[in-house]
Amino acid sequence: MPMWGKRVVALLLVGVLALGVAGCGARAGASNQVTVKAVAASKGKMAATVEVTGALVPARTANVVSKLSGQVTAVKADVGDRVRSGQVLVEIDTKELQAQLQQAEAAVRSVQDQAEQARIGMDSARVAIANAKVALDAAQKYYDRIKALADAGAASQSQLDDAQTKLDQAKNGYEAANKQYEAAQKQYETASGSGLAQAEAAVNIIKVNMSNASITSPITGVVTNRNINPGEMAAPTSPQPLLTIADTSTLKLQGTVGQEAVPLLSTGQKVTVTLDALPGREFTGTVTQVGPVAATTGQRFPVEISLPNPGELKAGMTARAVFKLAAPEGVVVPLAAVRTDNGQDYVFVVKNGTVERRQVVLGLKNDEQVMILKGLQAGEQVAVTNVGVLQDKMAVTVE
Repeated sequence: MPMWGKRVVALLLVGVLALGVAGCGARAGASNQVTVKAVAASKGKMAATVEVTGALVPARTANVVSKLSGQVTAVKADVGDRVRSGQVLVEIDTKELQAQLQQAEAAVRSVQDQAEQARIGMDSARVAIANAKVALDAAQKYYDRIKALADAGAASQSQLDDAQTKLDQAKNGYEAANKQYEAAQKQYETASGSGLAQAEAAVNIIKVNMSNASITSPITGVVTNRNINPGEMAAPTSPQPLLTIADTSTLKLQGTVGQEAVPLLSTGQKVTVTLDALPGREFTGTVTQVGPVAATTGQRFPVEISLPNPGELKAGMTARAVFKLAAPEGVVVPLAAVRTDNGQDYVFVVKNGTVERRQVVLGLKNDEQVMILKGLQAGEQVAVTNVGVLQDKMAVTVE
């Protein structure tokens, strides 16, 4: 082989060796340990600000519905009107009900007349009973006298039979008078009792329906919706309320807070509320409800704040409530140490040149720190840099 050919081969071998060395260097670099900065978990107290935002809603709303089917003759309130509890809002035609009432009242009078006639019949029957009793006593005495004479042979059998007939007739007359009284009494009891009660109940039902023809507001507030006009038909089965009334004297801000804030909130607690529509103004609200069950959004719990309305607040305004919370002493780490995966929070504990992925339960947090309620002890070292690339049991170099 010529000299220049050997030199080319030598140069190619050097190049191949250089590439191999470079590849080995790349593989060695890939196995280098991750460098992290570690901070010891410490004991401390935590202060944080929790914010609840949302739109103000009325403290109470009430739908005005009809208990009666009929044609509307008047609607006495419109959207935006302030109404008071008990104020008549809608009136329904009562012509048919008035006719029914007249019939029902006539039925009551008829039953009362029947009761009166039965009472008169009872009085007549009492007189008849008294007269029949006198006749019966006389017939009994006459029979007893004739019987005594007949037994002594002083009266004939025909006289005794005649006395017996008169006695039987007197007994029948007395029994008939008693039956007449019982019939009149039963008629009177029926007419003055259940009969009159049913007739009067029918009258009362119609009067109640007539009272339902004047539909009143169940609460004091503002009319926010109207779905009825004069001439239209109202019915209990209507899919829409006739009107909707909102009590805006107190407004509510409804939102959610994280589970870590729930133990630090309580009903009656005061909170500062601001509104985007009224910059520079602050209002004092009161926590009226802290939900006992998490909302469907996850580990968030509903909270309700009531806000007295001095007059300028409107339902629908965007509001913001800010709670300044303080947690008792506990284990605290930098917020940068915490990662979340599939809803589970964890940190990497640094120990003997490796890291351990440790699931933790978080408490109150602010922009810099977070309290660890469970899973970590004070003094344990946690990684705060390169946390996103760490894996359980990975070797690390601590700065």
